Amino acid sequence: MSKYVYSFGPGASDGSAALKNLLGGKGANLAEMASIGLPVPPGFTITTEVCTEFYDNDRQYPQALRGEVAAALAKVEAEVGRKFGDPAKPLLVSVRSGARVSMPGMMDTVLNLGLNDATVEGLATESGDARFAWDSYRRFIQMYGSVVLGVAHHRFEEIIETTKMDAGTIEDTQLTAEDWKLVVAAYQDVVAHETGKPFPQDPHDQMWGAIGAVFGSWMNQRAITYRRLHEIPASWGTAVNVQAMVFGNMGDDCATGVCFTRDPSTGLNEFYGEYLPNAQGEDVVAGIRTPRPLSKSYAKPGEISMEEALPEAYAELARVRDVLERHYHDMQDIEFTIQRNKLYMLQTRNGKRTANASVRIAVEMAESGLIDQREAVMRVNPQSLDQLLHPTLDPKATRTLLARGLPASPGAASGLVVFSADEAEMRAQKGEAVILVRIETSPEDIHGMHAARGILTTRGGMTSHAAVVARGMGRPCVAGAGGIHVDYGAKTLTAGGVTVRAGETITLDGATGEIFAGFVPMIEPALSGDFAKLMDWADQNRRLGVRANAETPLDAETARKFGAEGIGLSRTEHMFFDPERIGAVRQMIMANDEAGRRTALAKLLPYQRQDFIELFRIMAGLPVTIRLLDPPLHEFLPHAEEELEEVAEALGVGIEAMRQRAGELAEANPMLGHRGCRLGISFPEIYEMQARAIFEAALDVARETGAAPVPEIMIPLVGMKRELDITRAQIDEVAKSVFATAGRTLDYSVGTMIELPRAALTADTIAQSADFFSFGTNDLTQTVFGLSRDDAGKFLPKYVESGILPKDPFVSIDVEGVGAMVRIAAEKGRATKPGLKLGICGEHGGDPASITFCEEIGLDYVSCSPYRVPVARLAAAQAAIGAAIGAASDRTA
Repeated sequence: MSKYVYSFGPGASDGSAALKNLLGGKGANLAEMASIGLPVPPGFTITTEVCTEFYDNDRQYPQALRGEVAAALAKVEAEVGRKFGDPAKPLLVSVRSGARVSMPGMMDTVLNLGLNDATVEGLATESGDARFAWDSYRRFIQMYGSVVLGVAHHRFEEIIETTKMDAGTIEDTQLTAEDWKLVVAAYQDVVAHETGKPFPQDPHDQMWGAIGAVFGSWMNQRAITYRRLHEIPASWGTAVNVQAMVFGNMGDDCATGVCFTRDPSTGLNEFYGEYLPNAQGEDVVAGIRTPRPLSKSYAKPGEISMEEALPEAYAELARVRDVLERHYHDMQDIEFTIQRNKLYMLQTRNGKRTANASVRIAVEMAESGLIDQREAVMRVNPQSLDQLLHPTLDPKATRTLLARGLPASPGAASGLVVFSADEAEMRAQKGEAVILVRIETSPEDIHGMHAARGILTTRGGMTSHAAVVARGMGRPCVAGAGGIHVDYGAKTLTAGGVTVRAGETITLDGATGEIFAGFVPMIEPALSGDFAKLMDWADQNRRLGVRANAETPLDAETARKFGAEGIGLSRTEHMFFDPERIGAVRQMIMANDEAGRRTALAKLLPYQRQDFIELFRIMAGLPVTIRLLDPPLHEFLPHAEEELEEVAEALGVGIEAMRQRAGELAEANPMLGHRGCRLGISFPEIYEMQARAIFEAALDVARETGAAPVPEIMIPLVGMKRELDITRAQIDEVAKSVFATAGRTLDYSVGTMIELPRAALTADTIAQSADFFSFGTNDLTQTVFGLSRDDAGKFLPKYVESGILPKDPFVSIDVEGVGAMVRIAAEKGRATKPGLKLGICGEHGGDPASITFCEEIGLDYVSCSPYRVPVARLAAAQAAIGAAIGAASDRTA
């Protein structure tokens, strides 16, 4: 039979960190901390399997659950010497969600559960502090009423604000016990009015209500959105953690805080965090009070750090910091409470960090011997490197400072100001860059935070919701910018007498916490230091080669800077749209015969040759895969009537002839029409010109540099061996002619792009005429699924949300279908030609999951956009290390 409840605490812990999938990250680490002797208040965890059964059985609990919960609760009562619901000496508990990965979309924590009209009096008598007891009770009603009973949060806040006004106070901490009694009574009235029922007084009813709310939150919209963004399966479920309360709000010798064993923004090996004296739980991250720094090194003038205010507790926390890093071998995110100078640990987990911090921490831990180099490579999420591969603010640029806040998540972004998550998502979908501005963010804002280029809040600290989520998403964030006033109604932000309205541009610098008016120019990133070291370790461990998709000198130079080992796809049609060339292209299209086409192509030849000279120079002997013309010819003609007239006049042809030719070339389904090698067979002079440009450019560069370029000529859209035979023969003839004229030769290869199911299924035959295969997985995905990438965006998100597809197949390769075609083609091709070079050049070449698949089936290289090259290098190394670990495990088994 399944065990549904696992206890943890000083007495004994049933679980451990190894049971993370079953107990969730929070429950597993609470059990682990208790087992290594750290001060953890006792409690129990209801497993993720209960969540799964809950949804599989029409929201019914397993029959054995209530009995196991009662037994576990009795253990907690025995451990702390208190009784749940006892009016004289009550046990109070917290109820938290806890999935196997941290999920900001889940239910907020409920603290002080077990308080009612009777137990609050017992807590007041026992603690000797009526104010503390009634403050705790109002907190409980507010949390429980909001997250379990569904009462709007602002209804409670309005009562507190009115009470403070009546009492003539500003801070919550200035309210007395009598004030809090009035607040509690008003809260209970609100709950009764909003729900039609009195606030529950039975602690057991309270607990089961909170447990049900945790499981219910697994399927709320914000959790569903977060899972979709982070590709977390709904089947994982969440655990529920019930833990004995300790109190950080019993006086000045109490506190609560959140900290990291290293700086999560920079990776600096310094104890980093924030705390609030005489505070409880969510106060630190809620933004209501400004938290204080943990250590003296982060304190500003006039600030009192915890190191100074509570030196004994700080020293114990510093000891725990060292224990946790040594035990987990990673940076930890810690939640703690200090009750009357005694430290209690409430949570530890691997801390979210910026990409820059992730790289620094991995490298420093490897160099200190805490982990090895392979583990360091595996530690960094390849996708996170995007944070390091994009522009930052140009330090020389003129800028107008609006305000300063906290540098909560590094990076820089400019965008239009929006004040709601919905508007951020809507405008981003239109292609607009936006900055989401909020007083403070909450889990309901997840979709807007993901859509925004940057996030700005006026409240909250470095561990606020906005800061933590932004760092995880790689979004620049400035938090706690108290000098800014936000007016949601007027849709304005005001700072220093300057008003910025919705739709106007601001710029954030998440590394400094500065906010600027207007757009500030950016500069390109550089790869050096720890980043370069990690990339070197990655290169030592990967098997797959990494190339870039590039057709301009800038793209090629960027790719080389980021470590590309060649060009895996150069799309020559992109070169044809240059204003100096498009006229000759259109002249070729309008020509009535081959002679006319050749005349026009002769004008294009010098341009094409120079294009390839520049690429060969930059690549300096590395392979360059050049795809010959692929799109249908109608794409090069104008569509609007006035443009047709302009082109007709420029070419000296009649407008009717222009319209007729455009009509002849128009296609109902261009993706499957007269394009690729079909063009080369219909109009061989096009591919002949391009081949001549390639060979002449290669010979020129070889003569100039002494290093022979490595041209790889790729024929697109081959579906039959005969198509490749015909076009290859044309290319070989051009090569003979060019080499004969030059009196010298060089090596080249001719291959094809596999982008049609027929090509994959007959790859053994096609391989007889090919030197290499390059999988064009963008088009292969379209042809395998039978859908248009341009149109599929209208419904694919729904397919992913509803579970029809695990993810967008244009983002990450569909292993079952498209992947099967790639696997078949690779196996058949190499059966015919064992040394056949195999690569992938679709956008999947920069997707880590797709790269893992490429490693699995033994491709030779992946090719991706220039800025994704470091991502691909790291992902390729992780795929190789993962394969080696798997093989070693199989041998051991």
